[in-house]
Amino acid sequence: QVQLVESGGGLVQAGGSLRLSCAASGRLFSSAPMAWFRQAPGKEREFVAAIRGTGASADYADSVLGRFTISRDIAERRVFLQMNSLNFRDTAVYCCAASSHWSGIDSMQAVSAYVSWGQGTQVAVAS
Repeated sequence: QVQLVESGGGLVQAGGSLRLSCAASGRLFSSAPMAWFRQAPGKEREFVAAIRGTGASADYADSVLGRFTISRDIAERRVFLQMNSLNFRDTAVYCCAASSHWSGIDSMQAVSAYVSWGQGTQVAVAS
């Protein structure tokens, strides 16, 4: 099991950037595929980005492709989400999640693929 704590959220102007961090504890972190999801008010939780346990490849939602970058530092036991060119549609609570194994790009975009979740960090983009 992996325990997750997010940080780095806040209020930013449209066009600005934020870097979210997710601190992980638990002995399986080094091999666990990780992801970021977000949930806006009144909407369902949606996939943002995922990264393999090795960090060798990543997958992104179309809505953030080219603007967001997911990365991980295994030694620091952290996963990051660099968010650039933010707009009001990016306003949401962002949560990181850990899976037990990589089951394919399509599967890793589903909430059900993940077994551990953080509490989330709020991101608000002012237009």
